[in-house]
Amino acid sequence: MTPPSPSTEHRTSGLIFAISAHVLWGVLTLYFIALAPTTAWEIVAWRVIFSLVFCAVLLTVTRAWRPFTVLLRSPRVLFTMALAGALIYVNWQTYVLATVTGHVVEAALGYFINPIVTVLLGVIVQHERLRAAQWVAVGLSAVAVVVLAVGYGAFPWIALLLAFSFGFYGLIKKRVGPTVDAISGLTLETMWLTPIAIVQLIVVGLTTGITLGEYGVWHTVALAGAGVVTAVPLLFFAAASRRLPLVYMGFVQYVTPLIQFLVGVFVLHEAMPPERWVGFGIVWLALIVLSVDMVAAARTGRRVARLA
Repeated sequence: MTPPSPSTEHRTSGLIFAISAHVLWGVLTLYFIALAPTTAWEIVAWRVIFSLVFCAVLLTVTRAWRPFTVLLRSPRVLFTMALAGALIYVNWQTYVLATVTGHVVEAALGYFINPIVTVLLGVIVQHERLRAAQWVAVGLSAVAVVVLAVGYGAFPWIALLLAFSFGFYGLIKKRVGPTVDAISGLTLETMWLTPIAIVQLIVVGLTTGITLGEYGVWHTVALAGAGVVTAVPLLFFAAASRRLPLVYMGFVQYVTPLIQFLVGVFVLHEAMPPERWVGFGIVWLALIVLSVDMVAAARTGRRVARLA
């Protein structure tokens, strides 16, 4: 029996890391709902603080403080990660608010739209030229937003805010990717966000009251664990990115919103009137067009590389 080649093993492990990351991101919906009666504002504040603590532990265990301090001496990296932190804060806060207020399906729509937003940002920010199929996907997504806004009677601001905040966040992370690893990046982001989290906790304490330690040991552990469930999928995602081609990463990213959608519809029983099904159907059609184009472009690229 012929043993698997190193490249095959590399790709297999990458696929396991990628699926694990996106499954964890998908089930975060249930995790945050289980933290009731904690409000979204308190959840995100503890998520920031405990993520920073967890990252500090990881930097210590992996002995990575020295390269991290090198990043601290770079004003460009610091301010770039501050911007990334602001964007991921908007994403986290919007997502948790959507989760605990019964808008999981709309949050799922945001992450379904995100790949198309990423393509659109490539045109606007990086002046990339889109292929015809990519323009079709962008156009279909715009039609879907109009259908959802008019037919459902409410503008899908949660979905668009999630899609664009994560789209811009991904753009920034792509630019600093060779310089800043996943743990150092999350550490810098949460360092910038910690003052905001502290202010947020003070406001929560003066209004609804802090719930940490008030609802039993398991609730406290789960609330503190928000930092772990934030960092672990990011580590898996970073490991997958180093092992898998972009085509694979592109397909696996649909796992997260699919899980969120299934949870919203079949577990939480959120409303799905016909106009919402139509809107989602158009988005899924756009993703099919985008995926087929992505596969075709990858095959063409490999063919050109072989000829060269």
